[in-house]
Amino acid sequence: MNTRQVTSWAASAGVGLARACVVLILSMVVPAVWAATVALGIRWGAGNPWSWLPVVLVAPVATLVLSRPVCRTFRALVARWTDTVIAPGYRQAPPVVLMSTGYWWNGFSYERTSRDARLDQRWRLRWNDPANWRDLRFTVIVPLTVGLLAALPPTGVAAAVIGMAQPSLPARLIGLLGLAVAIGTAPYAWRCVEPVAVRFLRASAAMELAERVDELTAQRADATIAQAAEIRRIERDLHDGAQARLVGLGLSLATAEKLMETDPEAARALMREARAGAATSLTELRELVKGINPPVLNDRGLVDAVRALALDSPLEVTVSAEERLRLDPPIESAAYFGTAELLTNAVKHARATRARVSLARDDTGIVVTVEDDGRGGADERPGGGLAGLRRRLAVFDGTLDITSPAGGPTCVRMAVPCESL
Repeated sequence: MNTRQVTSWAASAGVGLARACVVLILSMVVPAVWAATVALGIRWGAGNPWSWLPVVLVAPVATLVLSRPVCRTFRALVARWTDTVIAPGYRQAPPVVLMSTGYWWNGFSYERTSRDARLDQRWRLRWNDPANWRDLRFTVIVPLTVGLLAALPPTGVAAAVIGMAQPSLPARLIGLLGLAVAIGTAPYAWRCVEPVAVRFLRASAAMELAERVDELTAQRADATIAQAAEIRRIERDLHDGAQARLVGLGLSLATAEKLMETDPEAARALMREARAGAATSLTELRELVKGINPPVLNDRGLVDAVRALALDSPLEVTVSAEERLRLDPPIESAAYFGTAELLTNAVKHARATRARVSLARDDTGIVVTVEDDGRGGADERPGGGLAGLRRRLAVFDGTLDITSPAGGPTCVRMAVPCESL
């Protein structure tokens, strides 16, 4: 074994010892509470059996309170140390809605104020969530499995320190044995936390299915609302714009027909106005159709449509993309209008001067990245444009990642799983 291997092993042993200590301490939080409670009961309960009652109540309540933070910490450690992400699987709170009666509905009951509605909702979700039982089960299992294995390196170090401090030969031999156990097990003792956490902290199949059903239900509702709003917009634009101009055009033609014999000049003037009105109506209809689905998107695909969008933007926009990139029309439309909204936000809110749009394929689908040099601070607020964009992408199982520190720059990444044509 050369010097590099020895150094690598020493570093691995040091990191492993530190992680094993962290895992051991975290595993023993709840058992330590029970031990402290029993110790207090023994000390205060001599001759008075009723003094045990508050002590016995403290341990279960503390276990319920600590179980979720402990499990969240284990998930965070596993994700940081092994890059294995364990979904929390906790029930999400539905939005609190103000009803026409003045009361607030939180999904369970009506309350007089939004604060009371959210507080009631939080407690109901906290105590009725099946994930509580999963967390409690994990807090019982983890000391008996992960905790025991993680205790080997620190126990070996403790035995080495105590044994080496003794003058007798057997004690020093025990110390050397403890040191060997600590060095040999340190790189591996903490690794058992990943399979145990994945096995017992992962949401059950029934819970994942229920969450998926809730997500699809919300997506269907969002799609229905968006479709209805789009239909109303088209109806309003047709009624207030093209339809009104076409009615005026018909009246002008009827009047010109009556004036043709008596006042030809006036009739010709009305005909010119009618022709101008027809041209304006045609322009409005083209703009309306372009708002529904741009012709360049249908004719030349997403890449050229985004480039045309960049040319119309007041920003200095650079587009980088694969030339032969054709997707299903609904996905192209979602990516196009998402890009358009992000560029609009860069102009309207971020006060940017330059932007860069990147379209690329990965192993699962299309990835669109929009970066700008604006002031940053983009916030996804409920009911806002970014939240709506996330919902529209979620219809296709797409994701939206936003990085926008204060002062900029802002980078938004849209990813939609799909197959290229």
